[in-house]
Amino acid sequence: MSDKRIEIVDLAPAKGATSKSKRVGRGRSSGMGKTSCRGNNGEGQRSGRSSKRGFEGGQMPAYRRLPKLKGFEIINKINTAAVNVGRLEQWGITEVSLESLIDAKRIHPSSQALRILGNGELSKSINVKASYVTPQAKEKIEKAGGKVELV
Repeated sequence: MSDKRIEIVDLAPAKGATSKSKRVGRGRSSGMGKTSCRGNNGEGQRSGRSSKRGFEGGQMPAYRRLPKLKGFEIINKINTAAVNVGRLEQWGITEVSLESLIDAKRIHPSSQALRILGNGELSKSINVKASYVTPQAKEKIEKAGGKVELV
């Protein structure tokens, strides 16, 4: 290390990091005189100039040129209720089907199909009638002594 200490007066920005600001309206010879880099006439030359957001000088703006794609609606959508195996354990229902869960007010009445998922543990024997059962859920139900029937 050198003996020279850096003092605050020695600090300066790196070479080329700063530049002088453009001084407009200082005579013809400056190259930025007369119209002060604002062009000749029109809105841009007047003080307080502002144009609408998205305005492109009269050209059809991009937000109107591009198509308005907002996805699509599934025509034959099926409302599916998903229930985990651990939740069936908590509810204590032995016969599990779409109708029985709707009657017990455990799933929404607008549900059209039932999916059984494998999250959680199961110790009781239950009979399941569902439109889909994950392999993990099927394994857990059959291990506990229950039956799985796909509807």
